[in-house]
Amino acid sequence: MIKESLYYGKILLFGEYGIIQDSMGLSIPYTDYNGKFLFENNTEESKNSNLLLIDFYNHLLILQNKNELPCNLDLKQLKSDLDNGLHFDSSIPQGFGIGSSGAIVAAIYDRYCVEKKIDAESQISNENILELKNTFSKLESFYHGTSSGLDPLICYLKLPVLIKSKNEIGTVGIPASADGNGAIFLLNTGQAGNTQPLVQHFLEKCKQEGFRKMLKNKFKKYNDASIEAFLKNEGKSLLSNVKSLSKVLYDHFQPMIPKLYRKLWKDGIESNAYYLKLCGSGGGGYILGFTENFEVAQEKLSDYQLDVIHRF
Repeated sequence: MIKESLYYGKILLFGEYGIIQDSMGLSIPYTDYNGKFLFENNTEESKNSNLLLIDFYNHLLILQNKNELPCNLDLKQLKSDLDNGLHFDSSIPQGFGIGSSGAIVAAIYDRYCVEKKIDAESQISNENILELKNTFSKLESFYHGTSSGLDPLICYLKLPVLIKSKNEIGTVGIPASADGNGAIFLLNTGQAGNTQPLVQHFLEKCKQEGFRKMLKNKFKKYNDASIEAFLKNEGKSLLSNVKSLSKVLYDHFQPMIPKLYRKLWKDGIESNAYYLKLCGSGGGGYILGFTENFEVAQEKLSDYQLDVIHRF
């Protein structure tokens, strides 16, 4: 029997790409989407999921044979379960930046880690969180080539996590959603993004001194200030910093913004009706939006599916 555990999606509110270069990040669980392990294997989706899990299992086996597995997983049991039709039944859309692979990695660790497993339910120290993040980073690299380990961490802990630096990371309380006109929302592009080539492009750009300077002097400045304003529930400061951040992304992260949405992005900055930013790696999936007045933003973006995730 499999214990009934749900693994939620996540939203990286702030820190996309920047956390690779040591700026702050803030990620929250997104409970509208979730996944769980099941055995009934009679649909096309369940069969595909089973095959994808077998690919992941083969990758883990290679790591184990090289002594590079970051934690002790019971791969025999995993293989036996896969032979019996194990699949991950998930409503989290793939390639949309809200943690589809993160949920799978968290679920595998939770179910198959057999020694020195860090329990998500207990009081968890910063050392534990860092250790989990490093473990998940190695496991999730199968999906993205390079992974910060943050997505599986949020999916596993089911708590908001604040990244202050590479070595300083912890759970955090976030302001409750209020009844104000302001809102943070998701805009659905309707097309999946592909993380790996975009991360590769970003790492290539980081070899240029000018780009690194921009990250340090502009991106990091507005990203970190946005996080601080959000956590302090300061709506005006949040919006002014997000506007600056949106401009930086528009000017320097064009490949990550789907072509069809670049004009929309610019219109938001110029009209002040809303500001858009990447949700994860970009290239498709969801785009995050911030607005002082959701009704106005909704009117301007009436052709698009918007989902409010926070009110202020």
